[in-house]
Amino acid sequence: MAVTLPLATPLATPLVPSPRPTPEEDAYASWYGRVLGWTVTGGPPVQLATGVRFDVLELPSDAGAALLRRPVATGPVALMGRRMRFLVATGGAEELDGLLDWLEWGGVALDLTALGAGGRITAPVPPGHAVRDGCPRGAAVWLRPPEQGCEALLPALSGPGQGAGPGRVGAGPDLVRLVSAAATECHRARLRRRTPSRSAVAGPPSRAGRVSP
Repeated sequence: MAVTLPLATPLATPLVPSPRPTPEEDAYASWYGRVLGWTVTGGPPVQLATGVRFDVLELPSDAGAALLRRPVATGPVALMGRRMRFLVATGGAEELDGLLDWLEWGGVALDLTALGAGGRITAPVPPGHAVRDGCPRGAAVWLRPPEQGCEALLPALSGPGQGAGPGRVGAGPDLVRLVSAAATECHRARLRRRTPSRSAVAGPPSRAGRVSP
């Protein structure tokens, strides 16, 4: 007589709960959504969607620091680790490659990139919020923090007769000048990294031998 054995019940896959945001991250997300009206997505850590209210130009932090010392108007600027992020008007990310070609930087390895529609960045600590203890080294921070309504003054392409380069009307700083300066500083920073310092080339200072009387 054949005996029918019951089918083995598959083991249930344990569900791993998603990390819960900390009270500080909840406060960060609330500030960005309530005060600035920016789109918050993902997390933790809290993420800001690009291509909605702003785009981002991203470059090495040493090049970004040199760019901040130049008399070039910018919007809000954030730092995360070894990368610096300059907020620009929406649509600016799509213009980067064309602008670099127009400025005769096309094909040069600059490490200058852009984030637009569909991208995201880690939200820096909002202005006025203390950085909590235990915050990881290299966490995102604002160097030039945003203000309510700052999107209207983000670097954008100028209209005809309002600045260099092709473009549309923009009320903020000129995107062409910002990209030109950023490309220059990225190139200079790359050359500095490839060129050893004079002290390294010369080697340690020689020690004069002791002269006997």
